[in-house]
Amino acid sequence: MKKQILIILLLILCPVLCRAQRYVDREIKNGLFVPKGAWLGGCAFSYNEHLSEDLHFLIIDNINSEGYTFKVSPFVGYFIKDNMAVGLRGSYSRTLIDLGTIDVNLGDDLSFKLKDNKYKANNFTVSGFMRTYMSIGGGKIFGFFNDVRVTYGYGEAKFSQPDENNSNAIRGTYQTKHKMQIGAAPGLTAFVTNFASVEVSVDVVGLNFNWIKQNTNQVENSSMHNSSANFKIDLFSINIGMCVYL
Repeated sequence: MKKQILIILLLILCPVLCRAQRYVDREIKNGLFVPKGAWLGGCAFSYNEHLSEDLHFLIIDNINSEGYTFKVSPFVGYFIKDNMAVGLRGSYSRTLIDLGTIDVNLGDDLSFKLKDNKYKANNFTVSGFMRTYMSIGGGKIFGFFNDVRVTYGYGEAKFSQPDENNSNAIRGTYQTKHKMQIGAAPGLTAFVTNFASVEVSVDVVGLNFNWIKQNTNQVENSSMHNSSANFKIDLFSINIGMCVYL
């Protein structure tokens, strides 16, 4: 983990060191897009759903499942200077997966079947953010923005499946999760009125820390901690929302 943090610090410091040695005027001019003293508030929403019946995929047969995931994320901020705002964001997400049947065929002696597996999760997060804007073409209708976020999250999940030793019994696992994230969320905004805009953004995770605890059948306890550092776009986290400026 120390090595990953050192690499990130070097990536941040390299442009600064290079600028000190050689400065090149890129002639990038960013005009006023949102003035200092304005407030912004809004809400982003994402939803996806799936339904499969007797689906076949490679060695997996008879996939029968359904489920959904939705996320709502309200936020509020204040512009401390032109084109730059700081604020708070909260979010709630819910995931439900009902796996009716699935057959895995690895050969005559390596075939098995899963049935009646269910998963349900609820997650809550709160984050502080700093947002910067850059207009497109010098106009005041379309623009780029980027959120830099520090996030804390808490989640609960339940997973149930038939007991292998007793077909009439259910084996259940309850899980709690705490996480810390440092990341970014670039996006596009388009003003539809003088005071309202439509936004599209995508999460880019930077540093991620997770602490997970599980309890199975109220008897077996387990825990896990993991951390990661990456800057990749999460295509499953595309958010569409409305924002109001006052």
